[in-house]
Amino acid sequence: MQFSPGTNILFGENAQGKTNILEALYMISTTRSHRGVRDRDLIRFGQEEAHIRAVLMKGEIDYTVDMHLRSGRSKGIAINGQRIRKASELVGLLHIVFFSPEDLGIVKNGPSERRRFMDLELCQLDASYLYDLNRYNKVMEQRNKLLKDINMFPQLADTLDVWDGQLVEHGRRIIERRRQFLSQLVPMVEEIHGKLSGGREQLRLIYEPNTEEEELADKIRRTRDRDIAMKMTGSGPHRDDFSFMNGEIDLRRFGSQGQQRTCALSLKLSEIELVRSLIGDQPVLMLDDVLSELDSGRQNYLLDTIGGIQTVITCTGLDEFVDHRLSIDRIYRIENGRVAMSNEPGRGENE
Repeated sequence: MQFSPGTNILFGENAQGKTNILEALYMISTTRSHRGVRDRDLIRFGQEEAHIRAVLMKGEIDYTVDMHLRSGRSKGIAINGQRIRKASELVGLLHIVFFSPEDLGIVKNGPSERRRFMDLELCQLDASYLYDLNRYNKVMEQRNKLLKDINMFPQLADTLDVWDGQLVEHGRRIIERRRQFLSQLVPMVEEIHGKLSGGREQLRLIYEPNTEEEELADKIRRTRDRDIAMKMTGSGPHRDDFSFMNGEIDLRRFGSQGQQRTCALSLKLSEIELVRSLIGDQPVLMLDDVLSELDSGRQNYLLDTIGGIQTVITCTGLDEFVDHRLSIDRIYRIENGRVAMSNEPGRGENE
């Protein structure tokens, strides 16, 4: 597929493979799925491996990125034919803002959804954050396994200090970077939300860390007995959250569905502005069947915002674009996992 630098439409019935294409693009830019699934779950059923290749242009330079997924083995990644040792070396080559219907539930759903939002964006913006997050998750997995084993072999409790030290080291940096990220995001979210709500609401984002950076070591030490009893790590940034406040009202609990969706849309659109302001780059925007979930007012605001951004939109039909001023540059029809150019009259320069 050769995408236009403007607006690209992927249309077709449900379960034909439209989202698979977006997922492949997200993988090639971040090394992970936007759904948070394991690499082996991305391989076609009955096969042992999968291969993704993308040619990207950044500035005046072309980059060819190859990603090889193999069942039971770690992924292999190469840039211009040179294998990279760390996945973080790929970070920053291509920035993607991914918006799906599930993102509209980010406000009302549980804290894990909001942590996932922070992690997905930060992993694209900061290679060191990606490293710390991966290390933290691996250390916590090992620590949790040890906590379960201690119930049968109490003498193993003496080895917890080793894991606790690593957990604190990486956890502190994760908390610090998340705090900084949200503080950078706040003014952008406030401005976009003010426009979406017609100035009727003033949105604030408030970071709610499970524990402060300087208190993490002490809290993990104080809750060790409880962790052993529960067989899991109960304190740390894997328990973080953030709130959406309109005045003194917590919109997670008391916002209407319309208010919550406006918050979610403001949050996703602010990602675009954050990438622009922090690194001076233009992200690629992916909208996965999200327009059908928005009312006309929010649809219009979103489509007006994406002008000048390379965009890939999935949908089940083209009718929803007829009444919009959106200029469509390229259309692909997806059917049974196969891709074909579509020549729809009056809808842009299609081949």
